[in-house]
Amino acid sequence: MRILAGTSGWSYPPWRGRFYPPDLPGGHMLAAYAARLPAVEVNASSYRLPPPAQLEAWRAQVPPAFRFALKAPRWMTGGARLSVPDRALAALVSGASAMGQSLSAVLVQLPPEQAPDVPRLEALLARLPRGVPAAVEVKNLAWLGDPLLRALSTAGVALCVTDAEERETPLVATAAFGYLRLRRASYDDASLARWSARIAAQPWREAVVFFRHEDTAAGTRFAERLMAIAGESAPRIDR
Repeated sequence: MRILAGTSGWSYPPWRGRFYPPDLPGGHMLAAYAARLPAVEVNASSYRLPPPAQLEAWRAQVPPAFRFALKAPRWMTGGARLSVPDRALAALVSGASAMGQSLSAVLVQLPPEQAPDVPRLEALLARLPRGVPAAVEVKNLAWLGDPLLRALSTAGVALCVTDAEERETPLVATAAFGYLRLRRASYDDASLARWSARIAAQPWREAVVFFRHEDTAAGTRFAERLMAIAGESAPRIDR
């Protein structure tokens, strides 16, 4: 299994002098990020899905083995209550297709106020092409239970494993890949070693792990340490 760790986003000016060179132009941040970490979760798509041309441009800046995760626009899972118009869903699928093999997954985040409605979620997931990998994060723990896990397993969709001060979800494999969001303020080597062992024990072919993106760039350090502890090599920058 491959463990690919990164952070939620990469374009943060406060990271200059911490993770990036002090004078690095903003347009060079993605390439610099991809030279050190193998995966990133795209925050911008939660607000507005970038056009395919933008996604293709990002893909051109990273090594072939680099992975992007796209957050589904939040209106689809919040305001729309999972009732996504065909045109909007087609735009999301088009964006995912533009990423090609660089896409790790589309992340569908269900907000805390979203009451459990497994049939409606099943209907949405059934409309996603099987070739589009997807993960679901539940922020209302009332969703958790056998009906949700069966629905995700049937659809081949990953349950996003969240580790945060306010919320933890179980580490359960419902897809061929794993999707984890480690959101605590700090992780020492002992805790990262435990996470590495727990991930390695799963039947996944690949797992993406995303840390928070504080201005201190602590998440990048946690990601690099997890990769080192897991015995993963640094990204290849030759193309």
